Amino acid sequence: MKSNPKHMVPPVSRDRIISRFPKWYTPEACLQFKDHFHAQLRTACQQSTGTAGFCKDHFERDYKATIGVDFEIERFEIVGIPYHLQIWDTAGQEKFKCIASAYYRGAEVIITVFNLADIQTLDHTKQWLEDALRENEPNSIFIFLVGTKKDLVSDAVCKKTELDAIRFANDMQAEYWSVSAKTGENVKELFFRVAALAFEQSMIRELEKTTGHMAQIGTENLIRLEQNLMEIPEGNNQESLSCC
Repeated sequence: MKSNPKHMVPPVSRDRIISRFPKWYTPEACLQFKDHFHAQLRTACQQSTGTAGFCKDHFERDYKATIGVDFEIERFEIVGIPYHLQIWDTAGQEKFKCIASAYYRGAEVIITVFNLADIQTLDHTKQWLEDALRENEPNSIFIFLVGTKKDLVSDAVCKKTELDAIRFANDMQAEYWSVSAKTGENVKELFFRVAALAFEQSMIRELEKTTGHMAQIGTENLIRLEQNLMEIPEGNNQESLSCC
């Protein structure tokens, strides 16, 4: 769209404001150890005039598996700058692979998801990542491995499963998180982390493109985020990271 959205959208919700760099889930599977945004970015944002569950703020008990592709936009304000994530939730079933691949292109972030209550789903994450990486430059995106349904497993089982998941994450060069959409545990923190990393990378790229003048920051450009969900059994315990 060519229209300027500044006068058509409400202010960003107060619980979507990010002023400090979000912390990782576990140091054993984290690729970005830092507490602050890049100094060049902070300076540029201070000079900008931009203003600014998870998407629906509730858990859908009767959630059905994604058919083809689902889509949400989440609005943030990061260090004073309005920022949008396009969240593409691609279906996990094999029959939808040919459809999903078209939505992988140009991703800033890839989130590949497995079920903490079903360790076998972890094995499928590498194949989904390989499919997504065929459509993107491996060094140009952030990769997250996320274990869902944390509320369905005991702390002991979760810790045991996480050991395997962290090994997978390290092999995939991904950052690992465990979450529960039903209870909301770690979901907001995960998406804050995703948004901050994508925002910083995209804005630094824009700053690097400029020669002798400040990059245009605060124009509410849309940044694409890929979310690749694993196929999980039908039932009342289904959950989606975009519905918490």
